[in-house]
Amino acid sequence: MNRKLNCILLIDDNEHDNFLHERTINKLCCTKKVVTLEKATDALEYLKGGNPKPDLIFLDINMPGMDGWEFLKHYEQLEEDSQGEVVIVMLTTSINPGEEERSKTVNSIRDFINKPLTAEVIESVLSKYFTDYDAL
Repeated sequence: MNRKLNCILLIDDNEHDNFLHERTINKLCCTKKVVTLEKATDALEYLKGGNPKPDLIFLDINMPGMDGWEFLKHYEQLEEDSQGEVVIVMLTTSINPGEEERSKTVNSIRDFINKPLTAEVIESVLSKYFTDYDAL
């Protein structure tokens, strides 16, 4: 890889998935920092709080409280400097084809992927959306 991403943000209420996804990302050595948040509201506060902006967000659809869809509505209303230039990838375990179709209508969603995040899936996302990423 020519360059590591600055930050990857994982937003998922499932602690087990977060552990596995964070571990997989860290094994790839593809980012300087991984931030894992279990609530979409915490992710919005993180983005507004002057923290390092993520290059990539993996966003779960189904979460209690604020789900991924509602997060995106709030995200799109953030100031441009809070949004940054980020690739958002929706994550799901759902087999509902309507969710993938819905994701195609939201401008900020770049991809729609079924869990779990494997090394191959992450490398595919990085190669597809980050031109200076070379898969191992």
